[in-house]
Amino acid sequence: MWLPEIDLSGETGPKYKALVEAIITDIESGRLRHDVRMPTHRELAYRLKVSVQTVSAAYKEVERQGYLRSERRRGTFVQARLTDRASSFILDSRQPDLVDLSIVRAAYTDFHNDLSRQMHAKLAEEPHHGWMESCRPVAGFDYHRDIGRNWLSGMGVNVEIPNLLVTNGAAQGVFTALSTVIQPDDVVLTESLTDHGVIGSASILRFKLGALPTDDEGILPDAFEQECRTRQIRALVVTPIFTNPTNCLMGLERRKRIAEIAEHYGVYVIEDDVYRPLLEENLPPITSFLPKLGFHVSSLTKVVMPGLRTGFLTVPAHLSIRASSVLRVTGWMGTPLMAEIGARWIADGTVDQAVTVQRALMRERQALVADILGDAVVRHHPTSLSAWVRIPEHWQEEWFASELRKNGVAVTISDPFMTVKVPRPNAMRICLGGAPDTPTVQHALMQIRHTMDQMPGVHAFDVMY
Repeated sequence: MWLPEIDLSGETGPKYKALVEAIITDIESGRLRHDVRMPTHRELAYRLKVSVQTVSAAYKEVERQGYLRSERRRGTFVQARLTDRASSFILDSRQPDLVDLSIVRAAYTDFHNDLSRQMHAKLAEEPHHGWMESCRPVAGFDYHRDIGRNWLSGMGVNVEIPNLLVTNGAAQGVFTALSTVIQPDDVVLTESLTDHGVIGSASILRFKLGALPTDDEGILPDAFEQECRTRQIRALVVTPIFTNPTNCLMGLERRKRIAEIAEHYGVYVIEDDVYRPLLEENLPPITSFLPKLGFHVSSLTKVVMPGLRTGFLTVPAHLSIRASSVLRVTGWMGTPLMAEIGARWIADGTVDQAVTVQRALMRERQALVADILGDAVVRHHPTSLSAWVRIPEHWQEEWFASELRKNGVAVTISDPFMTVKVPRPNAMRICLGGAPDTPTVQHALMQIRHTMDQMPGVHAFDVMY
């Protein structure tokens, strides 16, 4: 039985904290490996000569940080760290022998490459690049923010320049918003299956992440209100358009209800609205109903091209100074070059053109998803960058993804998106922007369909990434 090598005399601090550090150290070092069953609370308390309450408190804290998981009637198990789980399924770089359907990204075609080349050629011809001379103001150059404000207003997001920050994409926007209002041990709610960046932020900022059940429109208002009634909730992180990974789309009445609950209980709402330009339906942001509590996050990365990592964070007026301070210490300011390209493309209509192209590509590819995968599709939308697809019951998620890898297709199963104590859905995310062209997407989808119709091998459980 595993035993930690620690001093539990209590002279250096609470015993449970020493045990927390020992467990995490052994998981990080590899001494405790993924899926190893931990000793029961009573067993470990007996061996260490401490109280059961001490062990219980330590296990609870380590589980909160994402290193352990509790399963009813089975025990407590070592959980792979988020970075390990994410990197096992989401490709960090292109691999020539794999069709990459593992990461949500905008399609990048010859059209997009030509846009990039033309912009860089134009920049190279200009005699002076004033936007390269300075790394302030931290919130971004005023004219970049003004162009961003006008772009956002066309999508129903109204903001004054002092309350708008330029960021390096939506991920930095969400992290900046969280860092602005969250303290350690605060409770933050999100979808039960959510973007793995939010889960990672919980580990870094040391807040408690709570999971809310969802339906086709996203989080359930009654569940949100129940959480607010029973404990102190600091913030809600929500993606109402094409939720990652489950592809929910929140309707108008649901948005209003979520805003009403947040306002009543004083809960900050951080709205990841990065996919809004792809949606043809005009739905107001949740944060448009919450001027004092709403953070709105947008970006060009998912709608124009993957390397255009520039975006805009809208913050409540009374938090604009604090949010700028957070941005300063975590990244100083959004990269001026990316902001300059983004601003120019917004101003000359290139962004609108790129969004139109992106929508058309996704319609074409989503039609193939519906045609080839049929009833296996849990949820998708005509212009979404991904689809949420059910895996047949005779397959387990890892086995299925591993078999697909052997046959040249990379997908992402539910692991990187699972918050604490959420049951596995036996489903996967299929992303449609990473493939170089539509015929390649079709080939990959046919391979997925073929694998679904197969029975797994008898030694499937031995497969490792």
